[in-house]
Amino acid sequence: MTARTTPAALQHAAATFGDATAIVDGPVTLSYGQLLEEVRTVARALIARGIQHGDHVGIWAPNTHHWIVAALASQYVGAVLVPINTRYTGAEAHDILLRSRARALFVAGQFLGKDRLADLREVPGELEIDTYVRIPIDDERTDDAPTDLGWHDLEQFARAASPSDADERAAAVQPDDVADIMFTSGTTGRSKGAVCAHRQSLATSRAWAECGRITSTDRYLVINPFFHNFGYKAGILACLQTGASMYPQLVYDVEQAMRTVDAQRITVLPGPPTIYQTILDHPRRAEFDLSSLRFAVTGAAVIPVVLIERMQNELDIDIVLTAYGLSEASGFGTMCTTDDDAVTVATTCGRPIADFELRIDTTGEVLLRGPNVMLEYLDDPENTAKTIDSDGWLHTGDIGTLDERGNLKITDRLKDMYITGGFNVYPAEVEQALARLDGVAESAVIGVPDERMGEVGMAFVVAAPGKSVTADQVIDFAKQKLANFKVPRSVQFLDVLPRNAGGKVLKRQLREEIS
Repeated sequence: MTARTTPAALQHAAATFGDATAIVDGPVTLSYGQLLEEVRTVARALIARGIQHGDHVGIWAPNTHHWIVAALASQYVGAVLVPINTRYTGAEAHDILLRSRARALFVAGQFLGKDRLADLREVPGELEIDTYVRIPIDDERTDDAPTDLGWHDLEQFARAASPSDADERAAAVQPDDVADIMFTSGTTGRSKGAVCAHRQSLATSRAWAECGRITSTDRYLVINPFFHNFGYKAGILACLQTGASMYPQLVYDVEQAMRTVDAQRITVLPGPPTIYQTILDHPRRAEFDLSSLRFAVTGAAVIPVVLIERMQNELDIDIVLTAYGLSEASGFGTMCTTDDDAVTVATTCGRPIADFELRIDTTGEVLLRGPNVMLEYLDDPENTAKTIDSDGWLHTGDIGTLDERGNLKITDRLKDMYITGGFNVYPAEVEQALARLDGVAESAVIGVPDERMGEVGMAFVVAAPGKSVTADQVIDFAKQKLANFKVPRSVQFLDVLPRNAGGKVLKRQLREEIS
């Protein structure tokens, strides 16, 4: 019987795959049976800390086995998972935790020279969090409050609840209960939380895994961040339902990735195009045996046909597919199949999966409908109604076409969103930040082609009368206010922004001026 809740999927995996490897994270190796026991322990600790069914639990940390255990444990007790982008500033993370009313937070310790919890506590405004758990990364601790917990403290708290207490909470979780809230930016610049049920997150990730023919014999290098659907649902949940082994990578390093593929005989390696481009172009690639790779999935950007061909020929990957998805569709939507040729894979996003219906409306907008369209935007009925119409169609905001076989091709973005290194960037959010810089009258941000990142931001700035501002000042200010991937890489100054009769900035004209 197909599991329809994450706790049930975990229990099924432990019973079915038992001693088979679930996670390899540096020196830590967990079988599926051990993973269940680790999850039970953390779940008992959450019960002891007062986490109730339906409470929200945030995770702000990079890819490690702790993330997987914390996420599954939160859902094991019926809590709702709220992943947070590790690149976010303290202010951005605070906003999500505040609006989601999170009761607990798993947060990375010192990592890449940053103390995220210290950054978070510098932001004014009380959160509802009464349980902070440090995930050890660089194993340094600074600015901890006396009530903060370390990862190893959880075992002590777990003694206050029994394994049967945890299992009872797991059994109470229903398929239509909320499993996760994935925050995604909108055209207004304010992030929106896509609310998805257990049955939805499992059904879409299962369909994705079926397209790639993932099985318990696969070894999956998870480079995509767990805070993103690509890492969490197409990674953790896909492996959980197939018995594949997960090899999380803390941060992307091309040589480390190739070394892991070689040493661990990795078979599955999904990621944005930049991942494969850096591997193909690396001068030391021939030193590593990458022949074990059999399945790769890419997307989130326009894919050059030659890249797909090089992945197939030079890396000798048996199955190379592309896909299209969005958080509002539980992370998925369409996908190519193993029968598609290189041109189809490179130029289209494939056909609907996971029981989605697909159509293009009269304006050219891509619409999706089916049981796996999100439940709603968190506390935002107005935008929910704008996004999901009365007939159940999800308005994606993307413009596309269908070929004679029903393959989707995305041709434009209604929302002006661009993708840098696999991450969505919404210009309105960047423009709102730049508006706070003294000397900036107005700005318009667009994505421009970049060989390595796919696209990067370019800001067009109009200086305020009597003021002067430099490109370096604009970029430095953006770095203070925004996650690094949102920061424009170049700045061009204009006397006036081009606008139509209605006053809307003509971004197409800006793109034409630099092309």
